[in-house]
Amino acid sequence: MIRTNLSTRPFYNERTVRIWLGALAAVTIVITAINVTSLLRFSRTDTQLGAQAVRDEARATEVRERAAQMRATVDVKQVQSASEEARLANELIDRRTFSWTELFNRFESTMPDDVRITAVRPKIDVAAGTLLTINVVAKDTDEVAQFMENLEATGAFKDLRGTSEERFNEQGQLEATIETRYTPATAATPPAPSPAPTATGGTAQ
Repeated sequence: MIRTNLSTRPFYNERTVRIWLGALAAVTIVITAINVTSLLRFSRTDTQLGAQAVRDEARATEVRERAAQMRATVDVKQVQSASEEARLANELIDRRTFSWTELFNRFESTMPDDVRITAVRPKIDVAAGTLLTINVVAKDTDEVAQFMENLEATGAFKDLRGTSEERFNEQGQLEATIETRYTPATAATPPAPSPAPTATGGTAQ
């Protein structure tokens, strides 16, 4: 018996092909849905950021305009004048609180016998404190150096230095200038100078 396949179309397993095509279509649909969702979300975010940027730019423009208006209404000369007046007022207050008595008591307790002070010029400095320029007359440079050491030992005189303005006058005495920063708050108040002794043989009345 002869068995022959007379079919003009070969046989295929169509069920497997349909399953694969369906799975591929499902994956394609899922990916497409994810992409569309992401695109919509990013689009909304971009719109929100754009709107925020516009608002920020408008706010910055408003602030710049207000700053320009404020600068235009400020009188620079008036501000400078008020600042100078305040500085002078503070300097006057500092001068009123400056104790000459305390300063000369310190000089009295530290000055060597052969040194004499001829001038003292204070300058009030807000940052550095009271700056003193002291003109002295002495026998020699050793006496001036000893005076500076005595001043520094009190703790009330800082950064002492002698200037180059030194010369001997016609009497053969050395004229020198000392510069220092005076900070009495850092040292104890010096004792008042002792009274002069009474003459011997007399009775105080």
